[in-house]
Amino acid sequence: MSKPIIWVHGDCLSPHNPALQEYPDAPAIWVWDDALIEEWQISFKRLTFIYECLLELPIEIRRGNVAQEILAFAQEHHADLVVTVDSPSPRFDDICNQIEHSLAIEVLAVEPFFDYDGHIDLKRFSRYWKVAQKYVMESGNEEK
Repeated sequence: MSKPIIWVHGDCLSPHNPALQEYPDAPAIWVWDDALIEEWQISFKRLTFIYECLLELPIEIRRGNVAQEILAFAQEHHADLVVTVDSPSPRFDDICNQIEHSLAIEVLAVEPFFDYDGHIDLKRFSRYWKVAQKYVMESGNEEK
């Protein structure tokens, strides 16, 4: 039987994260990705919002190279499996590939906020919301 840890990332900060639901007793980790913060020039306001979300979750918060921190966390907990939820981010795939060299990884599906197959600029929430709002508001009107 596998002993998992959970990797929580920015695309599913909810307490209803499928990994947290599937493995409620497993230790969980969030890693502040310095390279990503610098590359995307994430605002202090956004960082504060993320931190406030993290405070609602049963996780350990770390900072550094994401894959290395996850692997170290797994080793500390004698885990042989990393469980997380899917992400559209190319960086997510890179991190998963790095982890898979050392540990098994299980990527759970997460119910999308809305159905969309086109490109969305994920660097800024306002750009994401400009696309998402049309679909979310339309589906909300259909239910009424």
